[in-house]
Amino acid sequence: MTREDILVAAAQIFGQKGFHATSMQDIAQAVNLQKASLYHHVSSKQEILVDVLDQALDLLIERMQAVLALPLAPDDMLRQAVRVYLATLVEHRDLAAVLLLEHRNLDPDQHARHIPRRDRFEQLWRDLIQQGLDDGFFCSSEPAMASRALLGVMNWTITWYQPGGALTPEEIADQFSDLFLVGLLDRPERINS
Repeated sequence: MTREDILVAAAQIFGQKGFHATSMQDIAQAVNLQKASLYHHVSSKQEILVDVLDQALDLLIERMQAVLALPLAPDDMLRQAVRVYLATLVEHRDLAAVLLLEHRNLDPDQHARHIPRRDRFEQLWRDLIQQGLDDGFFCSSEPAMASRALLGVMNWTITWYQPGGALTPEEIADQFSDLFLVGLLDRPERINS
Protein backbone atom coordinates (compact mmCIF):
# COMPACT_ATOMS: atom_id res chain seq x y z
CA MET A 1 0.00 0.00 0.00
CA THR A 2 1.45 3.36 -1.04
CA ARG A 3 0.51 6.91 -0.23
CA GLU A 4 -0.45 7.30 -3.91
CA ASP A 5 -2.97 4.45 -3.56
CA ILE A 6 -4.49 6.21 -0.57
CA LEU A 7 -4.78 9.51 -2.45
CA VAL A 8 -6.40 7.85 -5.47
CA ALA A 9 -8.94 6.09 -3.25
CA ALA A 10 -9.60 9.26 -1.25
CA ALA A 11 -10.15 11.30 -4.43
CA GLN A 12 -12.73 8.76 -5.61
CA ILE A 13 -14.57 8.75 -2.30
CA PHE A 14 -14.40 12.54 -1.83
CA GLY A 15 -15.67 12.92 -5.40
CA GLN A 16 -18.61 10.61 -4.77
CA LYS A 17 -19.57 11.39 -1.17
CA GLY A 18 -18.01 14.77 -0.51
CA PHE A 19 -15.29 15.56 2.00
CA HIS A 20 -17.49 15.85 5.09
CA ALA A 21 -19.43 12.64 4.41
CA THR A 22 -16.21 10.67 3.94
CA SER A 23 -14.67 9.09 7.01
CA MET A 24 -11.13 7.87 7.54
CA GLN A 25 -12.73 4.43 7.90
CA ASP A 26 -14.13 4.77 4.35
CA ILE A 27 -10.66 5.53 3.02
CA ALA A 28 -9.04 2.74 5.02
CA GLN A 29 -11.58 0.21 3.73
CA ALA A 30 -11.07 1.35 0.14
CA VAL A 31 -7.35 0.52 0.37
CA ASN A 32 -7.79 -2.62 2.49
CA LEU A 33 -6.21 -1.20 5.62
CA GLN A 34 -7.32 -1.02 9.21
CA LYS A 35 -8.12 2.55 10.21
CA ALA A 36 -5.20 2.55 12.65
CA SER A 37 -2.85 1.42 9.88
CA LEU A 38 -4.00 4.29 7.66
CA TYR A 39 -2.56 6.71 10.22
CA HIS A 40 0.91 5.28 9.53
CA HIS A 41 0.64 6.82 6.06
CA VAL A 42 -1.28 10.05 6.76
CA SER A 43 -1.99 12.13 9.82
CA SER A 44 -5.49 13.38 9.02
CA LYS A 45 -8.29 13.71 6.50
CA GLN A 46 -7.21 17.35 6.05
CA GLU A 47 -3.74 16.19 5.04
CA ILE A 48 -5.26 13.81 2.51
CA LEU A 49 -7.47 16.55 1.09
CA VAL A 50 -4.65 19.04 0.59
CA ASP A 51 -2.47 16.33 -0.95
CA VAL A 52 -5.25 15.41 -3.39
CA LEU A 53 -5.66 19.09 -4.27
CA ASP A 54 -1.90 19.41 -4.78
CA GLN A 55 -1.89 16.32 -6.98
CA ALA A 56 -4.68 17.74 -9.14
CA LEU A 57 -2.99 21.12 -9.50
CA ASP A 58 0.40 19.58 -10.25
CA LEU A 59 -1.16 17.60 -13.09
CA LEU A 60 -2.93 20.68 -14.47
CA ILE A 61 0.16 22.86 -14.16
CA GLU A 62 2.28 20.26 -15.95
CA ARG A 63 -0.19 19.96 -18.81
CA MET A 64 -0.67 23.72 -19.08
CA GLN A 65 3.08 24.31 -19.17
CA ALA A 66 3.35 21.77 -22.00
CA VAL A 67 0.76 23.75 -24.00
CA LEU A 68 2.51 27.05 -23.29
CA ALA A 69 5.76 25.57 -24.64
CA LEU A 70 4.17 24.91 -28.04
CA PRO A 71 5.09 27.25 -30.92
CA LEU A 72 1.53 28.55 -31.40
CA ALA A 73 -0.09 31.93 -31.85
CA PRO A 74 -1.94 33.04 -28.67
CA ASP A 75 -5.41 32.27 -30.07
CA ASP A 76 -4.38 28.77 -31.13
CA MET A 77 -2.59 28.29 -27.82
CA LEU A 78 -5.72 29.30 -25.93
CA ARG A 79 -7.77 26.82 -27.94
CA GLN A 80 -5.26 24.08 -27.19
CA ALA A 81 -5.14 25.00 -23.49
CA VAL A 82 -8.93 24.81 -23.26
CA ARG A 83 -8.92 21.41 -24.98
CA VAL A 84 -6.22 20.06 -22.67
CA TYR A 85 -7.89 21.45 -19.56
CA LEU A 86 -11.31 19.98 -20.35
CA ALA A 87 -9.78 16.66 -21.41
CA THR A 88 -7.95 16.53 -18.06
CA LEU A 89 -11.13 17.32 -16.12
CA VAL A 90 -12.94 14.50 -17.91
CA GLU A 91 -10.04 12.04 -17.70
CA HIS A 92 -9.54 12.67 -13.98
CA ARG A 93 -13.14 13.41 -13.01
CA ASP A 94 -12.79 12.46 -9.32
CA LEU A 95 -9.64 14.54 -8.91
CA ALA A 96 -11.30 17.45 -10.71
CA ALA A 97 -14.42 17.27 -8.55
CA VAL A 98 -12.31 17.38 -5.39
CA LEU A 99 -10.23 20.27 -6.71
CA LEU A 100 -13.19 22.35 -7.80
CA LEU A 101 -15.71 21.53 -5.08
CA GLU A 102 -13.92 20.46 -1.92
CA HIS A 103 -11.17 23.09 -1.51
CA ARG A 104 -13.57 25.09 0.66
CA ASN A 105 -13.28 22.40 3.31
CA LEU A 106 -9.62 23.04 4.03
CA ASP A 107 -8.81 24.31 7.48
CA PRO A 108 -6.94 27.67 7.54
CA ASP A 109 -3.44 26.15 7.73
CA GLN A 110 -4.02 23.74 4.85
CA HIS A 111 -5.80 26.46 2.87
CA ALA A 112 -2.74 28.69 3.22
CA ARG A 113 -0.60 25.83 1.91
CA HIS A 114 -2.96 25.26 -1.05
CA ILE A 115 -3.35 28.85 -2.26
CA PRO A 116 0.15 29.41 -3.77
CA ARG A 117 -0.20 26.33 -5.98
CA ARG A 118 -3.70 27.37 -7.08
CA ASP A 119 -2.42 30.88 -7.81
CA ARG A 120 0.46 29.46 -9.88
CA PHE A 121 -2.04 27.55 -12.03
CA GLU A 122 -4.26 30.62 -12.50
CA GLN A 123 -1.18 32.71 -13.33
CA LEU A 124 -0.44 30.46 -16.31
CA TRP A 125 -3.85 31.38 -17.78
CA ARG A 126 -3.32 35.07 -17.04
CA ASP A 127 0.10 34.89 -18.71
CA LEU A 128 -1.42 33.30 -21.80
CA ILE A 129 -4.05 36.02 -22.05
CA GLN A 130 -1.48 38.73 -21.37
CA GLN A 131 0.72 37.33 -24.15
CA GLY A 132 -2.26 37.53 -26.50
CA LEU A 133 -2.79 41.15 -25.46
CA ASP A 134 0.88 41.98 -25.91
CA ASP A 135 0.90 40.39 -29.36
CA GLY A 136 -2.28 42.21 -30.43
CA PHE A 137 -4.44 39.08 -30.68
CA PHE A 138 -6.73 39.79 -27.72
CA CYS A 139 -8.37 42.85 -26.27
CA SER A 140 -9.13 42.96 -22.57
CA SER A 141 -8.61 45.60 -19.94
CA GLU A 142 -8.48 42.96 -17.22
CA PRO A 143 -6.54 39.76 -18.09
CA ALA A 144 -7.05 38.44 -14.55
CA MET A 145 -10.83 38.74 -14.88
CA ALA A 146 -10.75 37.24 -18.37
CA SER A 147 -8.81 34.23 -17.11
CA ARG A 148 -11.17 33.79 -14.15
CA ALA A 149 -14.18 33.98 -16.48
CA LEU A 150 -12.74 31.33 -18.78
CA LEU A 151 -11.77 29.06 -15.90
CA GLY A 152 -15.20 29.51 -14.34
CA VAL A 153 -16.95 28.42 -17.52
CA MET A 154 -14.71 25.39 -17.91
CA ASN A 155 -14.80 24.43 -14.23
CA TRP A 156 -18.58 24.28 -14.17
CA THR A 157 -18.47 21.62 -16.89
CA ILE A 158 -17.82 18.92 -14.29
CA THR A 159 -21.35 19.43 -12.93
CA TRP A 160 -23.17 18.77 -16.22
CA TYR A 161 -20.89 16.91 -18.63
CA GLN A 162 -21.89 13.30 -19.29
CA PRO A 163 -19.63 10.89 -21.18
CA GLY A 164 -21.41 9.77 -24.32
CA GLY A 165 -23.40 13.00 -24.48
CA ALA A 166 -24.14 14.99 -27.62
CA LEU A 167 -20.70 16.65 -27.67
CA THR A 168 -17.23 15.30 -27.01
CA PRO A 169 -14.95 17.16 -24.59
CA GLU A 170 -13.00 18.49 -27.60
CA GLU A 171 -16.19 19.80 -29.24
CA ILE A 172 -17.19 21.47 -25.99
CA ALA A 173 -13.71 22.97 -25.71
CA ASP A 174 -13.94 24.33 -29.25
CA GLN A 175 -17.33 25.89 -28.53
CA PHE A 176 -16.01 27.48 -25.34
CA SER A 177 -12.98 28.79 -27.24
CA ASP A 178 -15.19 30.24 -29.98
CA LEU A 179 -17.43 31.88 -27.42
CA PHE A 180 -14.46 33.33 -25.58
CA LEU A 181 -12.47 34.41 -28.64
CA VAL A 182 -15.31 35.51 -30.93
CA GLY A 183 -18.28 36.08 -28.64
CA LEU A 184 -21.98 35.78 -29.37
CA LEU A 185 -22.30 38.60 -31.88
CA ASP A 186 -22.62 37.60 -35.50
CA ARG A 187 -20.84 40.77 -36.68
CA PRO A 188 -18.03 42.40 -34.69
CA GLU A 189 -19.10 45.91 -35.76
CA ARG A 190 -22.15 45.58 -33.50
CA ILE A 191 -19.94 45.69 -30.41
CA ASN A 192 -19.93 49.50 -30.17
CA SER A 193 -23.20 50.31 -31.94
